[in-house]
Amino acid sequence: MKRVKLTVAYDGTHYHGWQIQPNGVTIEEVLNQHLSELLREPIKIIGASRTDAGVHARGNVAVFDTSARMPAEKISFALNTRLPADIRIQDSREVRPDFHPRFCETVKTYEYCILNRKFPDPTRRLYALFYYYPLDLDKMKQAADFLVGEHDFKSLCTQKPEVENTVRTIYSVDITKEDDLIRIRICGNGFLYNMIRIIVGTLLRIGSGYYEPEYMKELLELKDRQAAGETAPPQGLTLVEIRYPEEEEL
Repeated sequence: MKRVKLTVAYDGTHYHGWQIQPNGVTIEEVLNQHLSELLREPIKIIGASRTDAGVHARGNVAVFDTSARMPAEKISFALNTRLPADIRIQDSREVRPDFHPRFCETVKTYEYCILNRKFPDPTRRLYALFYYYPLDLDKMKQAADFLVGEHDFKSLCTQKPEVENTVRTIYSVDITKEDDLIRIRICGNGFLYNMIRIIVGTLLRIGSGYYEPEYMKELLELKDRQAAGETAPPQGLTLVEIRYPEEEEL
């Protein structure tokens, strides 16, 4: 028996998120099905990040246990011949038997794209949020600086009863613009439910002039979800990568 780690990229447009749901096809369901057929044994993967419906990924991580003789590094090639075109394995490798993608120390990077222009672009509608009003990037950057470090992000997440600790650490927030596309890239040790999308919704309000940048600092201290901006739509969000510092050292 060996444990195999997969790095998974997918276009989340036509899926009901990562986690298996009773009312729609999910990434986890598709991977389980095709891995079980390929390796000829029941496979149930464990995912690192349970992305929502419509959210994309270039580097989500999953593991599974198998007694198959196929070398771990070959599984990616074999599996990609079976998967639908909007899901592709970027890497497969054997890891230690006790490696868990959610319980190990991680560094996660997400990116949110905003199409800031006069009219929508239908070719980018599935991968960026269209936003008509002009945005002040300098104000958004000033506000984002208040997010860096260890904070209680209770104001910037959708509460889940099972989550008691809302303290997380953000290592960096980079906001760039190329032509009419704004990219907000956030790196941290973990993120709460809807946290990235609520941060983006709040930054949009600040960039539009509804709030001043200093409001982000006040918001963290308030610990009140109702005081933050709207939850931005899912299609602009991509999970870029998940790193495991301890595994990299090994």
